[in-house]
Amino acid sequence: MAKETGTKLIASNKKARHDYAILKTYEAGLVLAGTEVKSLRLGRVSLVDTFAQEHDGELMLYGLHIAEYGFGSWTNHAPRRTRKLLLHKDEIIKILNKLNEGSGLTLVPLSLYFKDGWAKVELGLARGLKSYDKRQVMAERDAKKEIAKEFGRRLKGRSATGGGRR
Repeated sequence: MAKETGTKLIASNKKARHDYAILKTYEAGLVLAGTEVKSLRLGRVSLVDTFAQEHDGELMLYGLHIAEYGFGSWTNHAPRRTRKLLLHKDEIIKILNKLNEGSGLTLVPLSLYFKDGWAKVELGLARGLKSYDKRQVMAERDAKKEIAKEFGRRLKGRSATGGGRR
């Protein structure tokens, strides 16, 4: 069997990017059982309500839902079990120092993917956004979209008020 190469996205957490300001991202491996990998390859995973936290000096992923594998037998896994994250020790120390500063930071998973055949999770060191921050981000995004639309019109020789070339 040929070895997989490249990156294949399994799931992304769009709500996390909406609810949090992502300050820094990290890539971590996951400790998985065989049936979990098979279920991931089928795309049967949900990152909703998932978070990472320190436990005995290690980072653990809580709330990740990987559906049971349909052809699994008594060896099947529990769908929402706690999973260990694989990071270098110095990365774990840096992350824990930032989390323990008391600055309101949290560690949220942004996406889950296969990279060269290995299951990886992209973690974001994030700060929660207030509702007014979200409105401001949405207004900025709409303004950028409107500017790009008008710029495209001007390049084509049409203006927003109509008319165009005669």
